[in-house]
Amino acid sequence: MDLIERINRLFTASIETKQQCMPALAVPIKDAAEMIVSSLLEGGKVLSCGNGGSAGDAQHFSSEMLNRFERERPGLPAIALTTDSSTMTSIANDYAYQEIFAKQIAALGHPGDVLLAISTSGDSPSIVRAVEAAEQQQMKVVALIGKDGGQVAAMLRDGDLEIRVDSPSTARIQEVHLLIIHCLCDLIDTQLLGEEG
Repeated sequence: MDLIERINRLFTASIETKQQCMPALAVPIKDAAEMIVSSLLEGGKVLSCGNGGSAGDAQHFSSEMLNRFERERPGLPAIALTTDSSTMTSIANDYAYQEIFAKQIAALGHPGDVLLAISTSGDSPSIVRAVEAAEQQQMKVVALIGKDGGQVAAMLRDGDLEIRVDSPSTARIQEVHLLIIHCLCDLIDTQLLGEEG
């Protein structure tokens, strides 16, 4: 087995997936960034959630918002619902794992806030429940999903946004999800701060 050749194939697959997705994703990414900025300007916040690697993506997005992305600016209100282990484990223990995000959204979400729901399959029960909870709180939803969109894609309402990476590979979907998160952060900063000089 030639490991260098395997590495080259993985890089090429990642690049090709990004190139194939770009035409379909540009408008939804732009729309999501505009939705988030509109919420922020009206006093809203972004709640983000996901499982496994998608939990890491939710935290990555939140950290770029709360601290900074590539430009100096005041922190922006964002909460990753994946970081409080005491809350998550108590909800999972006392109720059910699929409620770990929904119960937090019920407590923290307000009308006009945005939920960034991340799931490579769109079928994660905890993400499905999170989207339902966001609807009950009159929040807007940006679904960062993959494959055929799963249950999450089917349950989105008018005004919600689907950003779906059409790939069968979880690894490729996650790689594009990270790029999308960086695009969102860049576009949010550009809208709030203007173009860099």
